[in-house]
Amino acid sequence: MRNQKDYIANLKENLDILDDALSWFNRSYKKCSEIGIKENYTADEFDIFETLTSRYARVVDILIQKVFRSIDAVEFESYGTMIDVVNRAHKRRLFKSVDEIRRIKDLRNEITHEYVMEDIKNIFKETFLFAPKLMEIINSTKSYCQALFKKS
Repeated sequence: MRNQKDYIANLKENLDILDDALSWFNRSYKKCSEIGIKENYTADEFDIFETLTSRYARVVDILIQKVFRSIDAVEFESYGTMIDVVNRAHKRRLFKSVDEIRRIKDLRNEITHEYVMEDIKNIFKETFLFAPKLMEIINSTKSYCQALFKKS
């Protein structure tokens, strides 16, 4: 059976994974900032935005599936459904509204299931526009975890 130290170690490990993924995401975001949102992209620009969307999806998965669940484990919350995990994260004030995180998660799902070129361009735009909000939620989550580590 796992003890509190194991759960804290797991949370720290997941935060390290998130930090690594976030550094790559930020790199892509910076490159996309230099390109800007357009109607048409060169092949190289398209590749850069594709990388951003892929990294966005990865960061969202790590945040919600790994970090939020790890926080629950540290605080002895039952796992439950993804809705339960998100609702508990909201109660911790890791983000402003459930609709906000739902839209971030929905965009992640669109990224992984979209194949129509015109829709992909819209996903590029949405990903680029949601990136600062995602970074804000991650910073809030990391601050929460630092306070949690101090309590432990």
